[in-house]
This record gives sequence, structure tokens and C-alpha cells, in this order.
Amino acid sequence: MQNIFIEYVYLVLIIVALVMIANKLRIAYPIVLVLGGLALSFTSVFSHVTIDPDLVFFIFLPPLLFEAAWQVSWKEFWRWRRVIASFAFPIVILTSCVIAFVSYQLIPGFTLALGFLLGGIVSPPDAISATTIMRQVKVPKRLLSIIEGESLLNDASSLIVFRFALAAVVTGQFNFQQAAGNFFVVIVMGVITGLLVGLIFYAIYRWLPTSTSIEIVLTLVTPYCMYYFAEHFHFSGVLAVVSGGLFLSRKRQVMLTYQSRIQSVNVWAVLGFVLNGLVFILIGLPLPTITGQLGDVSLNTAIWYGLAISLVLILTRLFCALSASPISWLMSHFIKVEDPRLQWKMPLIFGWAGMRGVVSLAAALSIPLVLGEGQAFPYRNLIIFITFIVILVTLVLQGLTLPWLIRKLNLEDTDSPIPEHEQKILIQKKILESSLQFIEEKYHTDLEANEHLKSFYASLKADLNFYSQGTEDIYRENNPFKNHQAVNLELLEHQRRLVDEMNRKGEFDEELIRKYLSLIDLEEFKVREKLSGA
Repeated sequence: MQNIFIEYVYLVLIIVALVMIANKLRIAYPIVLVLGGLALSFTSVFSHVTIDPDLVFFIFLPPLLFEAAWQVSWKEFWRWRRVIASFAFPIVILTSCVIAFVSYQLIPGFTLALGFLLGGIVSPPDAISATTIMRQVKVPKRLLSIIEGESLLNDASSLIVFRFALAAVVTGQFNFQQAAGNFFVVIVMGVITGLLVGLIFYAIYRWLPTSTSIEIVLTLVTPYCMYYFAEHFHFSGVLAVVSGGLFLSRKRQVMLTYQSRIQSVNVWAVLGFVLNGLVFILIGLPLPTITGQLGDVSLNTAIWYGLAISLVLILTRLFCALSASPISWLMSHFIKVEDPRLQWKMPLIFGWAGMRGVVSLAAALSIPLVLGEGQAFPYRNLIIFITFIVILVTLVLQGLTLPWLIRKLNLEDTDSPIPEHEQKILIQKKILESSLQFIEEKYHTDLEANEHLKSFYASLKADLNFYSQGTEDIYRENNPFKNHQAVNLELLEHQRRLVDEMNRKGEFDEELIRKYLSLIDLEEFKVREKLSGA
């Protein structure tokens, strides 16, 4: 047990090193991690690093989905709900059907049930890979919002397809009418379960005597509770986590204290980074074991199957993405749509951003080793190998070429009539105007007598005068505000050194010193945010 734990520690250190290399090369880190895992698989160092297939979903999926739901913009999610829903359900089912029939025709002895199982595994694209790449180049925010929202829901729909296909393989029976009815029950009850568990935790946050540590621990426990209770009653655990996560994300301002909001962001960022890193590097690690257990299928044949399925998958998504624009244009004649224009650039990028990743691997590894009668699960290792090839091809091929495609098409961001830097200025201006009005109305009498309040009021007014200038004046190099903030940063560094020196003296409590250092850090964060807005 101790040796296995040490291996995982070394693995995390390797993940950190590979991510630093990816940052240096300006490549999305999932690509480097997958290739790193593949390279490590040819050594025997991490041969003992395995995960129980039954625990794959439960360990990795709930926190990763919860973090994604927590971070997604509910406003943008609702704005693009039709596009997101169309790619999350009909397109996933269509992709699963295409992969099922292609694999059934391509692979000797492969049944349609196994084909749908493979289709459910490889149909959901990985938003982490796509958005990591897209944030390195300039793309319209709507594209990021749609990809993030699509990923949240298509994970659920693909795993539902996977579940029914798995049941068909295990039992040898499939009733379409019963499956269709169960499909909707699983979806609806999964959402309801997630919302109910979310309401319970919301009540705990609001009305029980919690602390910052307790609130952060509860955020870590919440996704596992949502997933477990939904799966216990055979509903969609993924949709439970997504729906419950979206609900709690919407309520974060009223249920969490300011300390919990600040600290939980850092906790979840680290947890998400480690979990994603482990999953991506684990994609490549079990490859020698898988290739050694392909049975009658040769390695070259298995690679050919993987490449063929990858090509079909890429073409299917491109076809669906490019077809969405004329369908939207046609529907605009009957109902109101968000964007009725005929486009091809954004759908092309959207279609090409269909890299596969975490969910596909987790689904493949969760296939049971044996059937109910004790027989080995048919083609299990071939399915996992094909999934690995699909992930590798889509991540490397599409991941490395996506930035080039985005730059080549040179998309214009027409989502907001106001550029981002001007939005920052307007937000700051409105906050300052409202603050000044609040002080004038509520503390009018104190304003005359209280020198500290008067000084604070004058400082707010000076900031407002700055943000009331023209944009060109704000962004000029010799702007007095920028110079003032630069002095402020130097002063904060001076304060930090002073407090650190005070810590060396015996009369000061180190716990208090650390609190003051944290306050200086927060002040630096605020100053740098002002500078980025200016």
C-alpha cells in the first residue's frame, strides 16, 4: 500500500513537470500528458498503478463534473440552451448510432450492442482540452460557452447510451420501447435527484452553524452524494451532479461566506488540476497490458480499427456542426433563434474542437471484466484500445491543429457590442458611482464631521474621475493612475518585507503576521486587477 501511494506521488510530480513543459511549449497540457503517459507505459516503473474499473466513475467524474458546472456561466448556458441541447442529446445519439453500425460492419464478431457501447464511450468530446487550447488564442466567448455547456450535458447523454448498451451486452436482450421510456426516466429523475440533494446542502449552508473549513469540505462531499444517490436508484448520476452543481453555483453568493468563496476557488482549482492530470496520464499507462490482451486481434488490425473509428467520429461531428447553421437559419423563419445568420467558420471550429478525453477513458475502463455468468467480457480490451487510439488521434491531431485553424479563419467576436476592456471600465465606473451615491444618501451628516470617511469619499471620487476619462486617455503610457498604482505595488512589496522582518522578532505572534501578509496579498490582487482594467 505504501509503495503504491509513493508511486502516485511520483506520478503527480511527473504531471507537474509535464504541464510546465506544455506551458513552455505553449501546447495544451492534456496533449503532453497523454503522450507522457504513453512514454511511461514502455517502462515498468508505474506498472502497479491501476484503478479498479468499478471505482473509475465514482472517483473522478463527480468532482470534475461538479467543478465544470460550478464554473460554467449560467447566463450563457441559458442563452445558448437550444444549441447546447441539440448537441448534447440528438447529436450524441446520432454519433453513437453511426459508430455502432460502422464498428458492427468493420469488426468481425462485433455485435450492435457492443457497437452502441463503443459509441456511447467515444461520443462525448472533452471540454477541458478544447477550452485549454481556445483560451490560448482569441475566439468568441459564445464558442467557449457552447463547448462548455455541451460537454456538461453530452457526458450525461453518452453515459446513458453506454449504460443501456452495457445492459444489452450483459443480458443479451434489448427492448427499444422499454429503453426509450427508461431513457427519459433516467434523465428526469437524475435531474430531480441532483436538485433535491442540492437543496439539502443549500439548507445546511444557510441554516446550520458552519465554518469556512466545513463549507469547503461540504463542497467536496456534495458531488459524491449527488452521484451516489442518483446511481443508487439507477438514475443518471452525471445529470444529478450537473443539475445540482448548476443550482448551487447559482446560489453561491448567498450560501457561502466571502472567505469560503475565496478559499474554495483555490481548493477546487488544485483538485481539478490533479484529477485531470491523473486521468490524462492514465490514458497511456495501461497500453502495454491492453495490447497484450487483444486476443485474436493483431496489434496492426486493432490500430486500423482505432484509426477508422477516429476518422468516422471526426467526420460525423464536422457534418453535424456544419449542418447546424442551415437548420438554425431555416428554423428562424418559424421561431426566434439567437443567431439566424448562415455561418460556416464557427461551426467548422466547433466541429474540429471535438477532442475526446476524461469521460471516454473513464467509461472504457469501467467496463466489467466478466459477464454475469463468469465469462470474460467480449472485446473489452479491444474497446479500451480503440478508445485510447481515438483519444490519442483527436487530442494530438485536432489539438495541435486547432490553434492554426482558429488563426486562419480569423473569427470576429460579435457577441458583445462593448469590447472587454471597455466593459471593465464601465463596471468599475458603475460600482464607484453607486458607492458615492450610497455614502451621500446614508452618511451625509457623517461625511462632514468624519475625516476618515471624507478621505475615503475623496479617494472614490478620484477613481471615478479617472474612469470617466476617454478610453485613449486611460490606456496611455504616462497615465497618472497607472503611475500611482505602480507606486502602490512597490509600497505593498515594501510592507511585505517589513512585516516579514517583524516576524523575526519575538514579540509578534506569527499567526497575526500571516493574516497581515494575506491582507497585503489581497490588496495586491485588487491593484493588479485595476491595472488590467486600465
